[in-house]
Amino acid sequence: MSTPSPAALPIRRLTLRDLPACADLSENRGWLREEHKWGLLLTAGNGYGMDDPAGGLVAACVVTTYGPPGRTDLAAVGMVLVAERHARQGVGRRLMRHVVSSAGAAPLTLYATENGRPLYEELGFKVTGRAEMVCGRFEPQETPPRVATRAATAEDLTAILRLDGEVFGADRTPVITRLPAFADQLCVAEDGGEIIGYAAAWPNMDTHVVGPLIARDAETAKALVSFLAARTDRPLRTDVDVRHGELLTWLKQRGLASVAFNAVMTYGIAELPGDWTRRFAPLTVAAG
Repeated sequence: MSTPSPAALPIRRLTLRDLPACADLSENRGWLREEHKWGLLLTAGNGYGMDDPAGGLVAACVVTTYGPPGRTDLAAVGMVLVAERHARQGVGRRLMRHVVSSAGAAPLTLYATENGRPLYEELGFKVTGRAEMVCGRFEPQETPPRVATRAATAEDLTAILRLDGEVFGADRTPVITRLPAFADQLCVAEDGGEIIGYAAAWPNMDTHVVGPLIARDAETAKALVSFLAARTDRPLRTDVDVRHGELLTWLKQRGLASVAFNAVMTYGIAELPGDWTRRFAPLTVAAG
């Protein structure tokens, strides 16, 4: 009996039981295992995968939907991976077509590497922005930022959700409410008792990833990053919208270096909703 083409294998929903196989797939493609991140994505989002008859996964991806209950205003696609032995056989194309079809009329967004971008363009995604990944050991500045910052408390969650929805342009409650457990740190910036920004730092292998980073302006963003950096001995990593040149320049002056660029792509909408001027970095490029 002939072996079916990998691209013809059935696509199924992934669960937390698939976390080790997802991490194995990441490692197979030279990515970090990122089990902590996979755990969040598989619980807050919908995972899709194809089983390899020989064991493990042929391919996987995660779709995180945003909007009020019963309605999807935006869906973020991430962690699109195909095992090396099954690459260039149409597997990724089939998986992405399934994702687009499953989304119905809901608009989609994703962060694409240079290698992945041609496939997404073929499927109808358009480049609408760019993000720069920076990483390194943060060197604090001699004069601390003047914006007031503090650790977030449970009482802040309602205000954080309100601010996030306004800036992101869609309701992210299922993801944001998981931040206190997912992140090692969650902090807010205040002005006259009003929360004007918030940020989280979550563990990813040997770094702390800063994201989300929502702030009224660049000075507020700097203050939030400084607060988080002062409370970790790990290198920081974050993905900043390239339109926020002031923050990127400051981060590089503080010891972080450019690692890579990703294209921000959308499907079904001309640009992302919300207020980009206050959206400095995503939770993770896998979830927007």
